[in-house]
Amino acid sequence: MRLKTLLPTALIAAVLGALVALVIVGFGGTRTTVIQEPAGSGAAASGRGLPTSFAASGKGLTINQIYRMDSPGVVDIDVVSQSNAGLGGIFGGGSQQTAAEGAGVVYNTAGDIVTDEHVVAGATSITVNFQDGRHAKATLVGEDASTDTAVIHVNVPASQLHPLQFANSNEAQVGDPVVAIGSPFGLPETVTQGIVSQVGRSIQAPNGFTIPGAIQTDAPINPGNSGGPLLDAAGQVLGLADQIETNNTTAGGEASNSGVGFAVPSNTVVREANGFIAGHPVKHSYVGVCLVPSTGGAQIATSGGPGCASPIAPGSPAARAGLEPGDVIVAVDGKPISSTEQFIAVVGGYPPGRTITLTIRRDGQTKQIRLTLGTRPASAPSGG
Repeated sequence: MRLKTLLPTALIAAVLGALVALVIVGFGGTRTTVIQEPAGSGAAASGRGLPTSFAASGKGLTINQIYRMDSPGVVDIDVVSQSNAGLGGIFGGGSQQTAAEGAGVVYNTAGDIVTDEHVVAGATSITVNFQDGRHAKATLVGEDASTDTAVIHVNVPASQLHPLQFANSNEAQVGDPVVAIGSPFGLPETVTQGIVSQVGRSIQAPNGFTIPGAIQTDAPINPGNSGGPLLDAAGQVLGLADQIETNNTTAGGEASNSGVGFAVPSNTVVREANGFIAGHPVKHSYVGVCLVPSTGGAQIATSGGPGCASPIAPGSPAARAGLEPGDVIVAVDGKPISSTEQFIAVVGGYPPGRTITLTIRRDGQTKQIRLTLGTRPASAPSGG
């Protein structure tokens, strides 16, 4: 729905609590007019290994079988949001009503539906459209811009809901076949297929932090696919379609698929959804450093730049602990760190308030630094 600006791919540093961001484009077209004015989940991670091919080679399901089995559990979501139009002048103020479209996945028979946070962010009205033609108004249960996940709720009979099962995204492997179902460019129930192009990617969240563990795919996904499922060969949800990286646009200026798409991993979606449904506030750990791509560790930037006001955020846990620009973090609590992405994932597994020991390389020497994790702010510090 909200279309993110495509940034140069070389600029992949963001601020931790989730750092480094690959440069991507979010989904969902918009149509704008100016006007006056704890449930038990049937979607627990399965833990099953992923089939490596579709039924053509005797493994997994056919694409048609996956569609027939899962499409009743995929919904189309219409969202209306309102903001000041800023008309000014002799006509005075006004408001702008924006309508947008995305997709979602039925999570349980209680009426909870998972989708991307950017699909429903700022919504004044949410309508869920089911495959059989039924419509239902939805309310927001919880949302988290740091992982781009949200849960909405509809009051419909359990017998009319078709929850989908979620796979263990940690078991995804490069080359595994996948199927996407969504509403690209306003076309609900569109099915596309491809493979897992890579795993463990880092993508930028709507609030500027980083979502680790994203699944890259070449399955065609476009504006309107946001929040829809990326399914494995067993028909289980491997992730939610979230972003694309592209240089292509439609005649209307919307980003279009170039074969590089990303999905928020199912394990992240399940964890966040269960928390929202149980009424637990979402909190993420925060370090406050700007990292740059590196091998052999996670390296703190040496200077600020776009999306990174300072290598060490003033007043952050990193600043208080004595981390310095250029430090390379090579271990956390004794666990070796080989990349920026691994550091993001490891830190994300700790709760705010936990004190951890970082092993760093600085000026050819190895040092141990104890750092108490903070709570991630609403948005990542940025600078020019």
